[in-house]
Amino acid sequence: MDHGVKVASVLAYSFSRRCSYIAESDAAVKEKAIQIGFVLGGFLSDAGWYSDAEKVFLSCLQLCTLHDEILHWFRAVECCVRLLHVRNGNCKYHLGEETFKLAQSYMDKLAKHGQQANKAALYGELCALLFAKSHYDEAYKWCIEAMKEITVGLPVKVVVDVLRQASKACVVKREFKKAEQLIKHAVYLAREHFGAKHPKYSDTLLDYGFYLLNVDNICQSVAIYQTALDIRQSVFGGKNIHVATAHEDLAYSSYVHQYSSGKFDNALFHAERAIGIITHILPEDHLLLASSKRVKALILEEIAIDCHNKETEQRLLQEAHDLHLSSLQLAKKAFGEFNVQTAKHYGNLGRLYQSMRKFKEAEEMHIKAIQIKEQLLGQEDYEVALSVGHLASLYNYDMNQYENAEKLYLRSIAIGE
Repeated sequence: MDHGVKVASVLAYSFSRRCSYIAESDAAVKEKAIQIGFVLGGFLSDAGWYSDAEKVFLSCLQLCTLHDEILHWFRAVECCVRLLHVRNGNCKYHLGEETFKLAQSYMDKLAKHGQQANKAALYGELCALLFAKSHYDEAYKWCIEAMKEITVGLPVKVVVDVLRQASKACVVKREFKKAEQLIKHAVYLAREHFGAKHPKYSDTLLDYGFYLLNVDNICQSVAIYQTALDIRQSVFGGKNIHVATAHEDLAYSSYVHQYSSGKFDNALFHAERAIGIITHILPEDHLLLASSKRVKALILEEIAIDCHNKETEQRLLQEAHDLHLSSLQLAKKAFGEFNVQTAKHYGNLGRLYQSMRKFKEAEEMHIKAIQIKEQLLGQEDYEVALSVGHLASLYNYDMNQYENAEKLYLRSIAIGE
């Protein structure tokens, strides 16, 4: 794949054609094809070739719909869970919602016939979808439902993935003790069952790094992210979506770690590697670029602030501005105006305009971020406190509005308590 041979696409296309040929065959032939499709699609999905995996699972689902009986309803549920996973991975969130509803309809059919399919994997994927869309309260709720579905005999992979999602949901709800217990158990399970060089173990490490970053254990977070990247590079090679996301996570944690020292070479290297890989393997308007560009923009802004050459400073700030704007447009296209991710991009632009000494524009961006977050999360949310603090900083240091700054600082502190 690194050398441009489109093996995944050829396999997916061949399987899809094979399925269309056997549409009129008997149920046993179709059942065998579905099983082959699960293996092939699972391999493609694990490798991060999501579009090709989606093609395979859609073909399997089509075969399932040709027989209106219990066995094929179970198969259809499994297809939907796998489809939801690859669509989440490929940022096709609008299709993800449809996939979940379809899975529910098959679950209902089974229930009416006294049959029960385990819902842990489905609810875990729904949690991932809601988390990606910044619907954190809903994600938290569905993670609890997924945890309730964990039973003896469930595949370890499903258990690990549910624990990972639940941990992330707890982190954003600032329930750090729960998050720690969940992710440490996921890391332990993955290492014991899959081994220390397996991609599933690297998945848990990335989520452990996310937890560590959010409890300000930055140094350990960087080390964990580096280990996860090393595993993924050894398994997947260079030009792979899983490698790109690991580079991005390491870039951001390195940026936070080196914030006080001003040495951002390592962070910039990983941010540029992430962008380079994503632009090589995915369309130029893919949502995954939004977060990678955001990280690079944050790094460039800090390099510019420490730069003594005015011309270089302006060039770096302008590049950061272009990256932030591009990220904002990608987020708005995917999520719309009223979304926490969009609000965060407005906040990043606000801080950048402050560095560019465009104070009026900075104020507008910060106010926009606050308004969106308040509308979505309520006035007492931690995210609101962050944006209020940024606006207070602008008023205090750059606009001489000390009374307004004091009010906002006090409000931000009160929310934080």
